[in-house]
Amino acid sequence: MKDRIRQTWGWIDDRTGIQGILHEALYERIPGGARWRYVWGSALTLAIATQFITGIVLWAYYSANAAGAWESVYYIQNQMLGGWFLRGIHHYMAQATIVLLALHLLQVVVDGAYRAPREVNFWFGLALLHVVLGLSLTGYLLPWDQKGFWATKVATSIASITPVVGPELQRLLVGGAEYGHFTLTRFLALHAGVLPGVLIALIVGHIALFRRHGVTAPDPDHAPDETFWPGQVFKDGVVGLAVMLVVVFIVLYTGGAGLGAPADPTEPYSAARPEWYFLFLFQWLKYFPAGTEVLGAMVIPGIIVTGVALMPILGKWEKGHRFNLVFLGGLGLGIVFLTGIAWVEDRSNEEFLQAKEMAELEAERVKELAGAPDGIPATGALTLLRNDPKTQGPKLFAANCASCHAFAGHDGLGGERTEEQSASDLEGFGSRTWISGLLNPDSVDMPHYFGGSDHDNGQMVRYVTRRVPRFTPEQLDQLQLVLKAVSAEAALPYQMELDSAEMADIEAGRAAITEAPIECTECHTFREFVNEDPDGPILTGWASREWMMGIVANPEHPRFYGEDNDRMPAFLDDGVLTERQIGLVVDWLRQDWYRPAAEDGEAEQ
Repeated sequence: MKDRIRQTWGWIDDRTGIQGILHEALYERIPGGARWRYVWGSALTLAIATQFITGIVLWAYYSANAAGAWESVYYIQNQMLGGWFLRGIHHYMAQATIVLLALHLLQVVVDGAYRAPREVNFWFGLALLHVVLGLSLTGYLLPWDQKGFWATKVATSIASITPVVGPELQRLLVGGAEYGHFTLTRFLALHAGVLPGVLIALIVGHIALFRRHGVTAPDPDHAPDETFWPGQVFKDGVVGLAVMLVVVFIVLYTGGAGLGAPADPTEPYSAARPEWYFLFLFQWLKYFPAGTEVLGAMVIPGIIVTGVALMPILGKWEKGHRFNLVFLGGLGLGIVFLTGIAWVEDRSNEEFLQAKEMAELEAERVKELAGAPDGIPATGALTLLRNDPKTQGPKLFAANCASCHAFAGHDGLGGERTEEQSASDLEGFGSRTWISGLLNPDSVDMPHYFGGSDHDNGQMVRYVTRRVPRFTPEQLDQLQLVLKAVSAEAALPYQMELDSAEMADIEAGRAAITEAPIECTECHTFREFVNEDPDGPILTGWASREWMMGIVANPEHPRFYGEDNDRMPAFLDDGVLTERQIGLVVDWLRQDWYRPAAEDGEAEQ
């Protein structure tokens, strides 16, 4: 058996020369012996190899088109066996690669390994750094989520300020005037084709030059010389394993790479930020007002990059090496300082925090919708979000209703209202809790109900503040039955189970609604009782979806307030909102939206 293995190995070596190659690779002389400071190049090679392997697998499942990119990443993340883990490794190893490159560059400069005759190899390393950053930038867009879309839009807009060729350069990157299918295909071509090819060529050249000139030891006499095997291989293996374990831990801890809501060019995204390694540049550009962007984005960074590239030449001077160390240290501190400022400013920026929270909610929501029995429609996941009352309703409410109404005291999105409340608070509208406050003499004339409107001294307020306080305990009990009956007209999804369980009380309330002393039908029509001269909205179907759609469409309709309407626009008839948009607002107010099976019945009443 041993002879057969020896013969096979001899045959392979005779045809390939692999034994000589391995000997040359493993028995390279290391002046001063193996050291931990030399591990960064090998760790970096491992990280890049990991990116290639995971990237090829992800590529096999990815669809580079605006109608399928997000959906394919969702499949990888949530349905493909181990997809979330694979994508997480690819995502976080990309960030580890940036860190390892920075550490490798620092080690090279500190050890003086950039000086003659290693200048060209140093430049190869700088080119590697820029290609890796380019890979990070182009990969950012590929999930086609809001974060990647808008961050890339900002990045490509920076390219547009390049003197002379800026607009054409942006058009080349985007693939036209609009961000869409061609943008994705071009970024994928760069990310999975062009830049990896350049990266491989640079790595081959970098290693070849490294082998030519050997290891640069800062103090080669501190220990006897060794070969690469076994001492340095062991140290490289330990650090490589440590890097992989750290990345795996982060993936397991975070659940993998995030996936935001599908990209929506029509939806502003205030939470867009680059990844942490570009955050310093984002902060830096804030200090350059309109008209001077080219200075901050091109000129000064260009000077700095040129200064780094000139380090091998500057290092020839008597104090050049010390100058390079100070320059690189100052650059590093500047990057850390700008990143820290950006982080602190974001943590105190209420608009950003609110936008980030909303983005996270939408990201989770669209995953819930995509996981519904009907799945993702042919029109894409963005359709799910655009037709979702839970996310779109509060946006429409804030834009069109919050100038008069409030929702739980805010504008529907959790922000402060900018105008004085002049209409009721619509949180829980139609529920027993809401009506209970309406029939309470202490709250009916407060801003939460009629206090800010022209009806603050109308029939309803006078009824509640003058007649209800005179009710006997038995009559108040009867009023509670009426309350249940009126609320049941709304058929609120989150209250239907309770209504079904108390149908006897509801029927009693329907009977009592016309009787003294309650006599709601003095002003309202309710079911069989028709008031020929009503002073208030019809209570039949009150607060139901159809009733609410109607009052938003045209509150001046006789069924609602007629000529007594208090400044509320006819949103549909006046062309302010479409019927679909009104439906989204109404369904949101009624909490009528899709819930995963585990959440059924959990809505607050």
